[in-house]
Amino acid sequence: MAESDAKSPLNDAAGGKEAGESTQLASKVKYDWYQTDTHIVITILAKNVKPENISTQFEENKLDVKAKLPDDSLYSLHLDLSNPIVSSQSNFKVLTSKIEIRLKKLDGIRWLTLQGEPKLTPSKGRDWDKVVGEIEEEKAEGDAAVNSLFQKIYLEGSDEVKKAMNKSFLESGGTVLSTNWSEVARDKVDIKPPDGMEWKSWES
Repeated sequence: MAESDAKSPLNDAAGGKEAGESTQLASKVKYDWYQTDTHIVITILAKNVKPENISTQFEENKLDVKAKLPDDSLYSLHLDLSNPIVSSQSNFKVLTSKIEIRLKKLDGIRWLTLQGEPKLTPSKGRDWDKVVGEIEEEKAEGDAAVNSLFQKIYLEGSDEVKKAMNKSFLESGGTVLSTNWSEVARDKVDIKPPDGMEWKSWES
């Protein structure tokens, strides 16, 4: 959705009112947000706003929303997003009780915050070894869930993460899984059976 041009009613939103009064009224409007696997959804709690009185501008890491409220005050929201979005696949819809903004995530990752510095890029900057450790502590959830999470790490990991996982798993006979290539590249990965168990080769 393109930002409105100079003839938009948003440019005259404070018409007939003092600017200070309009700002005060609009400041009472709150917003909230939640996320799905594919979208960030922002809800602006403004009632009875007409679609033609809303202007939005979507950029990869920015969101601008302007709305002329029923009392003629102007609501404005600017966000510097913590992660990139697909602007061409982002949109909004107007309901009686709110304005709903849907931002399409560029990467299918969970956002830690709505605004701020980028968080959790899909293959760089994530401490995969820490993730592996957390998964191993949660094996009570079942082997299927654990395997699914390991697959996700492999698919989202960099080439070095994948090489490290393959080398450590094969050389250790499936007893070690590391994502640290600089560590496993130096030597052969030792077999480390679980506590209380002994490794035996079935080869003659």
